[in-house]
Order: sequence, then structure tokens, then C-alpha cells
Amino acid sequence: MSAIATVYAVFGSQAEAESIGRAMVKRGLAACVNILGGCRSIYRWQGAIEEADEVPALFKTTAEGAAALIAAIAEAHSYGVPAVVAWPIAHAHPAYAEWVKQSS
Repeated sequence: MSAIATVYAVFGSQAEAESIGRAMVKRGLAACVNILGGCRSIYRWQGAIEEADEVPALFKTTAEGAAALIAAIAEAHSYGVPAVVAWPIAHAHPAYAEWVKQSS
């Protein structure tokens, strides 16, 4: 196990993804964030099928720091129930894993 994690989150706009992404890196909760191209989400919310354009992002952090990063993203997020989850990274290039650990 590499002791790093990727935290996946979706945002309601590019501006929100950039603002929160920058804040998480600045606070040292993430080594970096990759803001991906927009996506179309179809989901059930309060008994209805909804659709929305969203912006996914991948945050790189340590396994130990993932919970704090998730909490900070959720606190800053515009959604009442944001999709923010952590994926453990089983294998990583050693130098990259070390960089993530040193940067977050």
C-alpha cells in the first residue's frame, strides 16, 4: 500500500471546483487537484430523477489526511449533500507517492 489516496468530488461549476481546489492545496490538505472536463450527471434526489452539468475533480493526498480533506471540501461546497469520496491508492510510483506525502 502506498499510503496515499485520491479524493473524488463533483462541483456545480468550474469556478467552484477551482476555488475549492486552490484552497485545499493552499491549506496543505491536498498536494494537487486535477479539475476534469465537465460531465452530465443523472441522479435521484428527493424522489425525482434530476440532471445537472457538473465538474469532477481528483485531489491527491495522504491516506491519513483523506478524512480531513473530505470534511474541508464538504464544508466549503455549495451542495447540501456533496459527493466527496476517497479512493485508496494500492500502488504508485515511489517518487510520486513521496511527493504527495511531502506536499499534503
